[in-house]
Amino acid sequence: MISIIIPALNEGKVLPRTLDGIFSQTYKDIEVIYINDGSTDNTDEVIKPYLDRVTYIKHEKNLDNQISRNEGVAACHGEYVFVCDADIVLKKNCLGKMLRTLEEHPECSFVYSSFEWQGKLFRSYPFDLERLKNMNYINTASLVRKRDHPEFDPSIEKFQDWDVWLTMTLAGKKGWYIPEVLFALGENLDREVRVGRSKWLPKIMYRIPWHLLGIHIGQIERYEKWKKIVQEKHGIKEESRIKN
Repeated sequence: MISIIIPALNEGKVLPRTLDGIFSQTYKDIEVIYINDGSTDNTDEVIKPYLDRVTYIKHEKNLDNQISRNEGVAACHGEYVFVCDADIVLKKNCLGKMLRTLEEHPECSFVYSSFEWQGKLFRSYPFDLERLKNMNYINTASLVRKRDHPEFDPSIEKFQDWDVWLTMTLAGKKGWYIPEVLFALGENLDREVRVGRSKWLPKIMYRIPWHLLGIHIGQIERYEKWKKIVQEKHGIKEESRIKN
């Protein structure tokens, strides 16, 4: 069984599309755990038609996305775990292809794919530890053997998924890349920009030494700050921090 864990804050608008996509999967042996992390929108009403197929956990106040994810991992019953954002749209063969690939590679603990985010294509890379030390190229929405999942570190405010992959791979676990787009993220039904979500910036923006130019871009500064924190947590030395 695959356990699908969805932490959500005020995502009632996209909830039906997300759950309909999950229940339309060609692979049917699943459980869905939907965690309402203190939403103030209409989530309670919108989820009612799905309650016979969904384990619904509700927090009266917003806790933390990582706490909600860990709650789902601890509560699930599947042999495999798929943690995803609340606005995900899965292709119908997504879970089946990921599971089949993982079964074909018993030496691996997780599989991942390319995806689209706000209409932009994000291609990933074949699994490589040295590349992973320097950049996060694996999305949270990957299929993981539950026995190997280390859970999320609530102290990490950005790159939480990268921290999970580094924790696993530096402990000797391996991943496998499926070079296909198997899901999409980050769009409302009316294509509004998501409130509270980071906006996409081209890679070149992160390579320009803005601080030397006296220019401060909050998103880039936060990116660099948490990238360094995650690398230091895992003992990745400065000389290993190669720009990709």
